[in-house]
Amino acid sequence: MIPLLVLVLVFFALWLTAPGIPYFSDWQHALRAALGVMFLLTASAHWGKRRADLVRMVPTVFGNGEMWVTWTGIAEILIAIGLQIPSAAIVCATSAAVMLMCMFPANMKAARERLTIGGRPVPGLAARLAIQVVFLAALAAAAWPT
Repeated sequence: MIPLLVLVLVFFALWLTAPGIPYFSDWQHALRAALGVMFLLTASAHWGKRRADLVRMVPTVFGNGEMWVTWTGIAEILIAIGLQIPSAAIVCATSAAVMLMCMFPANMKAARERLTIGGRPVPGLAARLAIQVVFLAALAAAAWPT
């Protein structure tokens, strides 16, 4: 839920309160920056005190959870950077969408097993699916050719 709040708040903060900064007055650039902040936030959990919680989310069928958490964290950092480069935004947004869909089984497991992240219970499956749809829509909008 926190990544969703960060995405929305950073987007509106940049788009609505930064008219003096031409780059952010364009909603698409503001959205790319907000997605970048969101992905950096989620990446930070991959090496912090919440790492063990993320490893527990990885379904055993995928194998080494530690490895997947590391690689997805690296991917999130690269996506955050790539979204800021207009010529790379479409590829990065598409890659991020694919990654989010591939990671959804971990979200399903977390919801079904009522796991926690940082001591907080994860949202239920319906809420996680709705949040996922918002993230995918934001990525599509950020990458849409203008």
